[in-house]
Amino acid sequence: MIQKPKEQPAIDWKLFESVVIYNALTNETYLASIIDHLQADYFSNPDIKVVLNVIVDFYKARNNIPNTTEIKLHLTTPEQKEAFRRVVGDFAGIDKSYDQTELIVNTERFFRERAVQNAVIKTAENYSKNKVDTNIIYEQFAKACNISLVDNMGCDYFNDIDRHISDLNKTSRHISTGFPWLDQKTSGGMLETGRALYMVSGATNSGKSIMLGNIAANIVAQDKTVIIISLEMSEAVYAKRISSHLSQIPLNKVAIQTDGLKQFIEDYKNRKLNARLFIKEYAPKEVTVNHIKAYIQQLMNKRNIKPDAIVVDYVNLIQATVVTGNSYTDNKLVSEQLRALSYTFNCPVVSAVQLNRSGYDKANPGLDTISESMGIAMTADVQFAVWSSEQDKDLGIIHIGMQKNRYGPNFGTKALRINYDTLSIYETNDDAITNQEVTAASDAIDTILNGLSGDIFQK
Repeated sequence: MIQKPKEQPAIDWKLFESVVIYNALTNETYLASIIDHLQADYFSNPDIKVVLNVIVDFYKARNNIPNTTEIKLHLTTPEQKEAFRRVVGDFAGIDKSYDQTELIVNTERFFRERAVQNAVIKTAENYSKNKVDTNIIYEQFAKACNISLVDNMGCDYFNDIDRHISDLNKTSRHISTGFPWLDQKTSGGMLETGRALYMVSGATNSGKSIMLGNIAANIVAQDKTVIIISLEMSEAVYAKRISSHLSQIPLNKVAIQTDGLKQFIEDYKNRKLNARLFIKEYAPKEVTVNHIKAYIQQLMNKRNIKPDAIVVDYVNLIQATVVTGNSYTDNKLVSEQLRALSYTFNCPVVSAVQLNRSGYDKANPGLDTISESMGIAMTADVQFAVWSSEQDKDLGIIHIGMQKNRYGPNFGTKALRINYDTLSIYETNDDAITNQEVTAASDAIDTILNGLSGDIFQK
């Protein structure tokens, strides 16, 4: 059950402005914690704005707090010096001792509320001038709501050795991809708590979407909740593929076996009581990661669900929130924001990336074949390629090969079975597909083709 956040107590923000500036002048640890978010336009007191600009500029240049004399040296007019005197005079009305945790929590809240307020004002101004860009507006509000003052100092390796040993003894929980070879390569599958981006790469019609659909269905089969974001196929087409895969009714017969399909789905639902699958379609290059994030949050609130995995098909079709025109920068930003979703929703995010021309018809393509931006591969935690030759397709074989892996070896390939009637990919229990089998089958086809060619020429 998703609980609503508790209502926060009211705070006198006008008084708190003096609390912030006092601590910024006297507490270097506090100033270091807030400096990246400290902005003069968060403050309504014009005197504080004058002093604050001096503090921020000095700290960023010297990495320490300016003393009173140093501040006065940078206040060049009588009006500025008088503003400083008034600010210091206001300190008499505040208590000088604070609980540091409470101070950080309240400062974070103060920054967020003022940032949201500024975003509202700026949006209204742009609207009055008929300058409305929904992507920029969403980005402004997202940044405002996600301001975080981190007071966790991280892992003190030598002094926190007990914590380190405890972490080593903990068993990380994983969600299986449904492919034992891939699970083994990634030390158990996809991390259940997220904080990771898993990427499938491949050329056009190589099987990227088929692989994503299979992974989604395999996770659903574990009685879990999956959200599929499709930017290439309609919701109806994706649902049809999933139906064929789960029921094993051939894709070209699903529409004429609806009674059997409905019975199967009802039985499946009764067996997998917690399984949920949501498919959301967007037009390519018309949606940003922020839109996807908003949809998932809305879905969680309205349907009372928590996603166990998010599948996005695929990364190259997502619009950057800030378009620079540089494909490397734009695609890297998109992939970074996709990875951030795995932190926001505490679940793995799986997507796909297109290969460039050098990766077409290439067995075991490397990272250098990623289309448009190596920044995508740099951001992904795990990336594996899918490919198959024309002969492989005739044999019902599809290959996967590791390209990048933060959780295990970043090399190795595996041949899997694929049933194109139901778009099902699976490993055989006896590991029947070997390189020798593939080579022998390919040689046999070559021999047949050569024989046919010879017969034609002889005729």
